[in-house]
Amino acid sequence: MNPESPAPDSAPHRRRPRYSGKNPRRFEDKYKEREPDKHPDTLAKVIASGKTPAGTHRPIMVPEIIEALEPRPGDFAVDCTLGFGGHASEILRRVLPGGILIGVDADPIEIVRTEARVRALGFDEGQFRVARSNFAGLPKVLAAQGRAFADVILADLGVSSMQIDNPARGFSLKENGPLDMRMNPQKGEPASALLRKAIASKLRLMLEENSDEPHAEKLSTALAGRFFETTQALAEAIQNALPGLDEEDAGQSVRRVFQALRIAVNEEFTALEMLLRQLPNCLSPGGRVAILSFHSGEDRRIKKSFEAGLRSGVYSAIAQEVIRPTAEERRSNTRSVPAKLRWAVRRAE
Repeated sequence: MNPESPAPDSAPHRRRPRYSGKNPRRFEDKYKEREPDKHPDTLAKVIASGKTPAGTHRPIMVPEIIEALEPRPGDFAVDCTLGFGGHASEILRRVLPGGILIGVDADPIEIVRTEARVRALGFDEGQFRVARSNFAGLPKVLAAQGRAFADVILADLGVSSMQIDNPARGFSLKENGPLDMRMNPQKGEPASALLRKAIASKLRLMLEENSDEPHAEKLSTALAGRFFETTQALAEAIQNALPGLDEEDAGQSVRRVFQALRIAVNEEFTALEMLLRQLPNCLSPGGRVAILSFHSGEDRRIKKSFEAGLRSGVYSAIAQEVIRPTAEERRSNTRSVPAKLRWAVRRAE
């Protein structure tokens, strides 16, 4: 080598930090949970403890959903909320041979990962396709596939664990991150902007409608018009606004405020109402729909819509009672506890 020549660039080898303890707290440190193929024992231990491994999502009420939808070979199915792909893969196995499933999701980050994950299970383009859209755009999704109707439609209205666990997405109460909460980070305004623009009276109504917050008036006065850059800053402001509450009750208010903001930021109730109006025209005669919800406001809208459809003759049958997770599932997956499932069947022509 010419002694006058510059030495080639060589980045020093950096070893991965040790997996600190059995249960590292920071999302970034939970690499064993986020690499299940390399660390199956760690994944199994996390699941056995009733928790969801970081960066993954455990599909909820799979047997109940399959029973409600009755997917058959040759069916054209739509999963309106693809998420981690757990429900979609189970439906796909039942619509083949001859069937197809369209996975719809508004999240531009997770939809790419999930498509790769489902492809790795052996489902090709002729069996499984994805469409990046809010589920309120279901008619356009169908039209893009050259279809007017679907035989099977599923909508899981819960936020995926990948979004909740990742502090960079701004949903997390566990770790500090930017106060964002958008399902699609490329669209709309984050929760921080919503609060900064809010006036107390409208914020109070939002907290009451979106989360049944009993301290809505006091919290709206304390939070409206303020800028909170991070999730932790907002959580602390909520707790400071409720000095008379014990830690557990204050924590419940924090979770309710975060829920209310997430629903508002993503216009979740508006999107659900649009989906419910469109469903009859998107289901084939005899087609079946199942909707999994996690909030009383969602379930109330679904119940009223299905009951109205039954009275008018649009639907021939609906779930007479809300369906809940089994006791075993609630124990093994605590995130399933608030889940509520309802279904409906389109009247056959």
